[in-house]
Amino acid sequence: MVGIVERLVPDELWVLFQRVVPEAPSRPRGGGRRRHGDREVLAAIVFVATSGCTWQQLPSASFGPSGATAHRRFSEWSKARVWAKLHRLVLDELGARGELDWSRCAIDSVNMRALKGDLTGPNPVDRGKYGSKIHLITERSGLPISVGIFGANLHDSQALIPLVKGIPPIRSRRGRRRRKPGKLHADKGYDDAHLRRWLRERGITHRIARKGVESSHRLGRHRWTVERTMAWLAGCRRLHRRYERKADHFLAFTSIACTLICYRRLAK
Repeated sequence: MVGIVERLVPDELWVLFQRVVPEAPSRPRGGGRRRHGDREVLAAIVFVATSGCTWQQLPSASFGPSGATAHRRFSEWSKARVWAKLHRLVLDELGARGELDWSRCAIDSVNMRALKGDLTGPNPVDRGKYGSKIHLITERSGLPISVGIFGANLHDSQALIPLVKGIPPIRSRRGRRRRKPGKLHADKGYDDAHLRRWLRERGITHRIARKGVESSHRLGRHRWTVERTMAWLAGCRRLHRRYERKADHFLAFTSIACTLICYRRLAK
């Protein structure tokens, strides 16, 4: 019978995680409490991300580490950018298997309510309530390859360039690493002549809907995949509303959700 730790952190994901997790600090003089294993702590963090429970509600009897221990390790790993590295490692495995289709990519965003913290702002379409935006670029089948966090008052067009630049060089089945999509689809929120020129200069064909020119009918023929991925993010219940004061922690949970989405494809 597979335990909860092995179910939340399968063997293949654990092998990849071991390649990016920092080494445990040594104790030259010994003593102190026994350090909980990284796999148990990782399973606890995944449980908090997917279930949406607070750190205090974490059932330590099922995992071993307490909520305080899991949160402390989560903060340490977030500072070391472990989650972004793990996401990129899973993308590398997918790219090496030829599972990534770079011919058409899409960008979109989703608003999240936020109680407080940095990278938040009044949402102009939600009665000015504070929130954050998750911006996402997906490849043709909907796998997330770049993610970013911005305030809810930041216009969508201002997030396109940072996200395209944030696409990491990902392995391919043959040839050099790749980080540039063939085409980029976006809705009318990204309608800007400067963005079209910037993409064209980098050899990326833009497919950005134009305000007052193109009808909203059939504009989602190629962008529905990124909208579906946004719905997949809702499977990580910790993202239903932003509770983290630090933007790095909220981005970490977003990266965990993206990693789990990509890993499900890898495990097939």
